[in-house]
Amino acid sequence: MLLTISTTARPATDLGFLLHKHPDRLQEFGQSFGTATVFYPESGEDRCTAALLLDVDPIALVRSRGKGSPDFSLSQYVNDRPYAASSLLAVALADVFRTARAGRCKARPELPGTALPLEIRLPALPCRGGPDLARRLFEPLGWEVSAQAVPLDEGFPEWGDSRYVRLALSGTVRLADALNHLYVLLPVLDDGKHYWIAPDEVDKLIRAGEGWLAEHPERGLIARRYLGRRRALARTALSRLAELGDETEEHLEPALAEEPAPGDSAADEALAAESQDALTATEADDPQLATPAATEAEPQTPPSPDGPGTGGASGEAVPKALNVRRREAVLRTLEELGATSVIDLGCGRGELVGALLARPRFARVAGADVSAMALTIAARKLRLDRMPDSKRARLTLFQGALTYTDKRFAGYDAAVLMEVIEHVDPPRLTALERVVFGHARPAHVVVTTPNVEYNVRYEFLTGLRHPDHRFEWTRAEFAAWTSRVAERYGYRVAVKPVGEDDPEVGPPTQMGVFTRD
Repeated sequence: MLLTISTTARPATDLGFLLHKHPDRLQEFGQSFGTATVFYPESGEDRCTAALLLDVDPIALVRSRGKGSPDFSLSQYVNDRPYAASSLLAVALADVFRTARAGRCKARPELPGTALPLEIRLPALPCRGGPDLARRLFEPLGWEVSAQAVPLDEGFPEWGDSRYVRLALSGTVRLADALNHLYVLLPVLDDGKHYWIAPDEVDKLIRAGEGWLAEHPERGLIARRYLGRRRALARTALSRLAELGDETEEHLEPALAEEPAPGDSAADEALAAESQDALTATEADDPQLATPAATEAEPQTPPSPDGPGTGGASGEAVPKALNVRRREAVLRTLEELGATSVIDLGCGRGELVGALLARPRFARVAGADVSAMALTIAARKLRLDRMPDSKRARLTLFQGALTYTDKRFAGYDAAVLMEVIEHVDPPRLTALERVVFGHARPAHVVVTTPNVEYNVRYEFLTGLRHPDHRFEWTRAEFAAWTSRVAERYGYRVAVKPVGEDDPEVGPPTQMGVFTRD
């Protein structure tokens, strides 16, 4: 496989200083899967081109494969790895041009910080998503992109295009940035890596993406593909990117969504429609949004877990997401209870708070969360700095732990604990009960939590719905808990279903509505 980097900045031979590779020499670098060679097809004052040629040894590649790799004997030796740019080329690039990627040059210390006119060419690049995806990934970084699909067979145009593209990039970019763009995006376009993906891959992604990834409109797609669709790692990466960036909420909103590519599995297509929260689990408790603690398997959404929704383009009913159904059920209940002041305990990103503010009947709205980052996200999502004064006067956001008495929790008609209690360690649940029902004592308390019996309806789900869940209750266990709390603190309680009430396993979410006697 071949990669060429050209510049027309005079003197163009400075490219050799930046790459730490002399234009007059051919240099070879051994890799675990073959040999990387650097040479210069042209080297002059007006134009200089460096080429990275990777000769992949299929036998060495087989010997270096991870233990978990599929053992398809023929595909180990007959594949596109020696010919198409992929994670193999990215690894070789990182090794051969390590100093250049770091932006260091002792001989010309001023050069690494200078943007140069660059041209990069990759004659064969596997791109799961086609030329359009290549443009979506590189154009926001300042590149002019020429991506042409390679036909399956030029002699038979009716066969259509292959999954490979010829990619040419041109732009005025720092060389270190260009190399890091390639290091991250080559395996993203290929949507695969040849080696085991460990947690330290998150650190590699953050380092290589410094200065550009946090602002990239496709950062969710990049994180998910770069990390091999390992959801826990992708959430960690997005969380760290959000801390580095400026518009924190905007960094998380696209999350892991992307268009399913031809050939993706059904699980990938289900995953492609999702949106996650990288920092708080409050609104990410639907199984289609969660990664079980003990597995990386992706649960699929059942045909219609939440009942009918709006009609899609094909005329078929499109079910609403469970978190939307849950929020609507809570809002409807609060209106039926006649509440005019509400506090959302464990407000997370502020979805419920925003919905409450949109209804003028709720004259006073508060959101509390133990996570300062979650509150920052909520403030940005709610556009607190641009909120009209009339609406801003109705809102209070503050940090607080639900297991400690806090006078700010008191004084509201209703309190909501939406997908919160299951994140509390069971020994500390009594402290939460005492704080909410014993000290704050609102007239009404609305509690929602997953129904663990419904988990069997998610084909690929093993374990709990979210790795941060300390427990998930059956319907009987939830009913017993609500009855005990109501009796102890002087409330009446009614248990209601949220989502489709399956005749065998009940609803996906169960809701307890407490009213003080």
